[in-house]
Parts: sequence; structure tokens; C-alpha cells
Amino acid sequence: MTHAPTISPIDAPITGTLTVEQLTPVIGAEISGVDLGAPLDRAVRDELYALLLKHKVLFFRDQDISRDQQLSFAGHFGELYAHPTGGLQSHRVIQPIAAEDFKTYENVGNHWHTDTSWRLSPVLGAVLRAEHIPDVGGDTIWANGASILRGLPDDLRAAVDNLYVVHDFQAALNKAGEIYPLVSHPAIRTHPETGEDIFWINFGLKPRFVDLDRAESDALLARLYDEVKKPEHSVRFRWRKNSVAFWDNRAGLHYAVRDYGDFPRVMHRVLISSDDVPHRVRAA
Repeated sequence: MTHAPTISPIDAPITGTLTVEQLTPVIGAEISGVDLGAPLDRAVRDELYALLLKHKVLFFRDQDISRDQQLSFAGHFGELYAHPTGGLQSHRVIQPIAAEDFKTYENVGNHWHTDTSWRLSPVLGAVLRAEHIPDVGGDTIWANGASILRGLPDDLRAAVDNLYVVHDFQAALNKAGEIYPLVSHPAIRTHPETGEDIFWINFGLKPRFVDLDRAESDALLARLYDEVKKPEHSVRFRWRKNSVAFWDNRAGLHYAVRDYGDFPRVMHRVLISSDDVPHRVRAA
């Protein structure tokens, strides 16, 4: 398996080629000075990865890249993962995310979520490219899970601190002819590289807390969802033609805004594998 370099954000190599515009105090940066369609040398690759760890999600404008070039860029950061619910016929690991997909399964759509949280080892991250987008609308929002956690009221933080959560993707997997057991993950995970504690619940996959009855679990999730929605934790990205986003799936949640009516919006997503099992590291 190909692994991305392990680099602390403060040790980011400086190549002199990248321009970084931080978008909010807690998450998101727009990067210029790099052509995602060209081969990346080691220094630029390492600098981008360090920036990813620091800013959680990176945005690139004016990147007129092909499907093969999208795959090549994503492949610099790890082995690519083919999602079981399908990909393009010509490029199996490119998954089209279309407006009609939100109508296919009740648990998919405009919820705060992380990718593949139903797996034992969820993906490291993703590279998303705008394929067919409306002139206005269809933004995506990313939230910093560490910021969400820091903002929780003390009683809510204490209530969720030791809980495990199950994310249920069984209906979609069964429809795709896949069999995968239900697994549970800590609701608060420790990022394997930055060491930050991350609020990490996928509200799009019918979450439920282990060891709580359904009513208690649902009530707690409702309170937590209100905290996740606070804009202080997030960055909102307006898509344009040839825009690309690259995010750290281990660092928080994201939300696709469905405000574009019947427009056939299509995004192309490439997932980057990880062998990390979410866990919590507690101080001795």
C-alpha cells in the first residue's frame, strides 16, 4: 500500500511555488501555484500534505484536469479506494456523485457526514472535482471536528466522551450486492497524525450509540447535531468550473447543500484508502 508522508504541519517544507490563502480561522485554505494535471515532485507533494493536515480541506481553482489526471493527483497521497456502490465504467475508482443519488437511499444526502465511516478503516481523504454544476448553488461545507469538540458544552462533552457509534450503510451495500458487518467507532477519535481529538459522527448513516437505548441515543444525537451546525466550525465553498477540493476525511465532517432544484449536478469523487482504525488516545 502507498502511504502519504507523515509530516507535522509546522514542519511543512517550503518550496516557494505555492500560494496559500487561509479561508477561516479553523478550517480551509485555497491553494494556487500548482498544476494538478502535472506530475508532482516530492517537495510539492509533501508541502500539500502538510497543508492538508493543518487546514483540513484544500481548494484549487482553474484546474482543467482529466479523469486520469485526477486519479494521478489523488494517488500521490495513498492507494485509491473503489466504492462498492459503483464508479465510472471507464474509471472504476472515480465515483460520480449525482443529484439523483440523494433520492436513492434514505440515508444519503444533505446531512453532516464523513465518508465510508461504516468501514473498519474509513478512507484517509478524497479529491472531489466539479463535473457539471449549476451557475448558482450546490455549495459544499466542511467542518473541523476538533473545533466542534472544543465548542461542546461541558455536559454534552461528558455525555459523549466515552461512547461508541454505529453507522448503518447496510441498505445501500445490500442493494450493491456487498456484504459488510456493522462496526462501531468512537464518537471522538484521535487523529492519527496531528494527535487532535475529533468529533466524528456520520449523521447521514442512521447513527446510534452503543449501550444507549434508541430514545436516549436519538435525543443525544439531536443535541449534538445542533452543535455541529454552528458556522464557527466550518468553511463554505462555492464551486466553479474546474474547481477541485481535497480533504482529510479523518479531521471532521462535510455537508452538500441541496439548493439547486432539479439541476443535474454531478461531482467526481476519488477516495484515498487508509489502514487506520479510528481510536481514541487518552493522556496517561
